[in-house]
Amino acid sequence: MKGDYQELVDEISTLLGTPATLENRDFGLIAFGAHDSDDDSAMDPVRTRSILTRKSTPAVRAWFEGFGITRATGPVRIPAAPDAGVYRDRICLPVRHRGVVLGYVWLLDAEPGPSHERLTAAMDVAARIGELLADEERAGADLSRELRAVLAAERGWQYDMAVAALRTALGPDAEGLHALVCVAPWTGEDSPSPRTVPGAAAVCALPWLGPAGPYAAGPARAGGDPDTAPGGGPHGPGRGRTRPAAGGPGTTRDPAPGPGPSSGASSDGGYAPGPGPRRALAVLVRLRSADNLSPAATAAERLRAAAGPAAVAGVAAPRRGLGELDHCWHEATAAARAAHAQPRLGPLAHWSELGAYRLLTALPQAEPDPAVRALLAPAHTELARTAEVFLDHAGQAGRAAAALGIHRQTLYYRLSRVEQLTGLDLDAGEDRLLLHMALKTARL
Repeated sequence: MKGDYQELVDEISTLLGTPATLENRDFGLIAFGAHDSDDDSAMDPVRTRSILTRKSTPAVRAWFEGFGITRATGPVRIPAAPDAGVYRDRICLPVRHRGVVLGYVWLLDAEPGPSHERLTAAMDVAARIGELLADEERAGADLSRELRAVLAAERGWQYDMAVAALRTALGPDAEGLHALVCVAPWTGEDSPSPRTVPGAAAVCALPWLGPAGPYAAGPARAGGDPDTAPGGGPHGPGRGRTRPAAGGPGTTRDPAPGPGPSSGASSDGGYAPGPGPRRALAVLVRLRSADNLSPAATAAERLRAAAGPAAVAGVAAPRRGLGELDHCWHEATAAARAAHAQPRLGPLAHWSELGAYRLLTALPQAEPDPAVRALLAPAHTELARTAEVFLDHAGQAGRAAAALGIHRQTLYYRLSRVEQLTGLDLDAGEDRLLLHMALKTARL
């Protein structure tokens, strides 16, 4: 963007035959033309300070604004004032867009001065600068309130009004291609400026009811715990289950034995319900192509790093326009929840790659199924972990035992304990399905 401003300032300098400088409406320097004159008076103290410090003093600003430059729609000639440090006459070209002044182009004036035709051409270039400044201002505007209103509203007239307000604020960008990103948990400022997030059109913070963050279960407890007793528990090998349960219909890609993140991890790594974080960050990211989500991934990774090691990010499927932002937010939050629940999906998860978690995240966040409630208690953490790994490996005892680092007889014993606690038959496909879904859902 700076290069675009510099090219336009150089174009004005060439048109009028004198160095030009561009400042925003707060008199902050944006770009300036080269000074190759041998005339020392070409650089009076005001211009020198502006270039060296990239801003003007409040006194200088007030003095120039006294000539009506904030209201002018055409060139304004300002006479020299040595007492104010202005040794040369100046011409100010107001930079406006849709009637709003966004900046000023400054030129040194000398007799006979540029012709009316050249000044008109320079004002046309200033209008192009105004379009760039307006685009940059719109892109960097804090639209957190508008985005939050859309994502917090339910379908109906309130949602439609919120979408219309966000569409107006975004201007032409509103009809472009976007992806919505969820970063959670968010522990930073309320909502960072979109200017600090690559490709972001709007950012806001929202309540988060998902998991608090990842946890890792400790190693299997040895000794008197009957759930984890080596060699089949305290009763010795062969007293527990003596055959593997029949395999399920498929297997996951994750061979990891640990339970990974859980929405309800207890202090000892169990599945007991626990409090989650209170906020997530929503980021609306502009895309150029539905096939390239790298802008969303870049924004998500930068914010996730700022949020800390417990944070994950979810990315919704890309959509054009703003009408389905509520569905996008469901997808982004679902992907973030899944990234917490399943390490192989995170720390950056895409809705399109969630697999079975697309269905699981759509389930109501209710109490665990009565059949598995006892199994999810902290006292039976290792049993629950064993059952999940066993089902993840399609009921193949050898692979499950290897992943858990235990003997097969220990595995069979634990599975028999799971059946006793739940009343489920691990030889029955529907019972295995219920147990597997309950264990996965407990993480969400």
